[in-house]
Amino acid sequence: MTASWAAAKTRMRLATVALCLIAVPSLASAAAPMATGGLTSQPIGHYEFCKANVSECSIRPRDEGPVALTGSMMRQLRSVNAFANHAIRPMNDFDIYGKDEVWAYPDKLGVGDCEDYVLAKRRMLAAKGISLSNLLITVVRKPDGEGHAVLTVRTDKGDYVLDNLSEAVKLWTDTPYRFLKRQASEHTGRWVTIRGESAPLVGSVK
Repeated sequence: MTASWAAAKTRMRLATVALCLIAVPSLASAAAPMATGGLTSQPIGHYEFCKANVSECSIRPRDEGPVALTGSMMRQLRSVNAFANHAIRPMNDFDIYGKDEVWAYPDKLGVGDCEDYVLAKRRMLAAKGISLSNLLITVVRKPDGEGHAVLTVRTDKGDYVLDNLSEAVKLWTDTPYRFLKRQASEHTGRWVTIRGESAPLVGSVK
């Protein structure tokens, strides 16, 4: 862990406490989850990530259904989202590695782009006991047409999105994005389409 990452963790402790004190809105009504289709190609960045991290992309998590979204769980999602968003400094792949589409954990450098934020958040939430079947890397398209990646958390109240461009943890239907594809819930190295007219297939995140 770098000094910058450790310092960011220290700075975020008070923010995390504050987030935990925020009242959580009513979670009584469930929203419709994403409708997924058949298998599709991996984004090129995830394909290369899997070549370098074979064990991470061959997991077949037991799918016991979406996680229960209690008030405590929502505070946890908000805390992790805020922590990663503040601890990681945004920087594009070309400036970091001299090439595009490099998906990596931001531990050593403390910098990264959208996919790296997602990987960090996914790992933190998995360490807190949330099944990888409910922590899914998801490719979207922003309103300006640019590709982007977010973390989808499957819950019994709908699919929620953790995003490095927002401090809020939102239902997927409350974001401005077009949802394209995401990891399969039953296999960490496979991807599935997201059905609907607003979900064309894409091969990579720009």
